[in-house]
Amino acid sequence: MSTPRKSKTPAIMQQPAAQLYERFVAGIKQRIRTAQIKAVLAANAELVLHYWDIGRDILASQKQEGWGAKVIDRLATDLQREFPTLSGYTVRNLKYMRAFAEVWHDRAIVHQLGAQIPWKHNCVLLDRVKDAATREFYMRTFQQARASRCPSGVAG
Repeated sequence: MSTPRKSKTPAIMQQPAAQLYERFVAGIKQRIRTAQIKAVLAANAELVLHYWDIGRDILASQKQEGWGAKVIDRLATDLQREFPTLSGYTVRNLKYMRAFAEVWHDRAIVHQLGAQIPWKHNCVLLDRVKDAATREFYMRTFQQARASRCPSGVAG
């Protein structure tokens, strides 16, 4: 029979080192999770602002070209031809972009409220809530709920 192999490090040294390493790894894992959440929130905010900008441009184009110019239909066709792998530029979504820009005139307000919630939530609010004050209430409520679930310093 062979004798059990002795550890090169005494047991007394292993315990504190293992605890230190566990805390080190836990801290790194938490920073990764926080960075992931921040990246998703930043990407969402940029996407919503991008959609608002497109909606504003659609409104201007429709005003300039007049009723019946099929601005949204033509734009959807052209964008889908140019970017076949992107799914966010359908006629339906372009109409949401236009409606979003129509109800939210100020980019600063969009950044403060609309860009802080997912795009699909904005679309649901556009469909279901016609009153601007009520829509704003729901947006703020969503933000507060998210802030209470997110790690410190992330939800802002």
